[in-house]
Amino acid sequence: MQNARLPAQYHRKYFEFCDCHAILSPGERAMCFSAAANFVGSGVLGTIGVVTLTKVKHRRELLFAALPTLFAIHQFTEGFVWLGLDGVLSPAVTHGMAAAFMLYAQGLLPFLLPLSIFLFEPDRKSRGRMQPFLILGAGTTLYILWALIAYPLEVYVRGNSIVYINQATNNTAVAVLYVIATCGSLFFSKIKSMVVFGAANLAILLMVMAFKRYAFTSLWCAYAAIASVIILYYFWQSAEERPFSYALPHRT
Repeated sequence: MQNARLPAQYHRKYFEFCDCHAILSPGERAMCFSAAANFVGSGVLGTIGVVTLTKVKHRRELLFAALPTLFAIHQFTEGFVWLGLDGVLSPAVTHGMAAAFMLYAQGLLPFLLPLSIFLFEPDRKSRGRMQPFLILGAGTTLYILWALIAYPLEVYVRGNSIVYINQATNNTAVAVLYVIATCGSLFFSKIKSMVVFGAANLAILLMVMAFKRYAFTSLWCAYAAIASVIILYYFWQSAEERPFSYALPHRT
């Protein structure tokens, strides 16, 4: 790929990763603040995650309670992507960090989120309502994982945000399946707070898609922060209600 093929509106560094090779165009180098923001943000999310995990009262709650910690690791990973785009890290290392970031954001979350709700639900009937979303999430995850392996990953900066492009996942159909898988199960939960979380989750995703869709994957800083605070608040205020009936010996 020659520099002439780069979109004219992109003035910062641009990588196209294919078999761990990268082509870098000339650009600005003032990206350290963005890396620092990711690292600081991951520390804040990590703190929220640790506090949330201390509120867990049953193993079925663990995966959902671990989401803020997973978001923290996710944001920490993107800090290294910023450093790579600034030329601090090698293209190969930057490729690995970007691939890891995409693996969680697109590849794993469509399955992990409905699975966490499925495990959390208080009875078999409500868990049964989660199964279609769990199946959809598993299918979406398998397709996206295949796409991330089969197609090259492009990473560049636009409007102070990192843009991650995979040609097989960058389309409306996948986006719709992604939103249904990650938000749908929350709306059918028996737990009222989960429905509220689902509404907030959907609102955040739609706002990002409406105002900055090209950087949808990267704008997890705002999403993760708001979602993590909501999760912590739920575990904090529901301490007297949990664990649910599945914790009793005669109920499963």
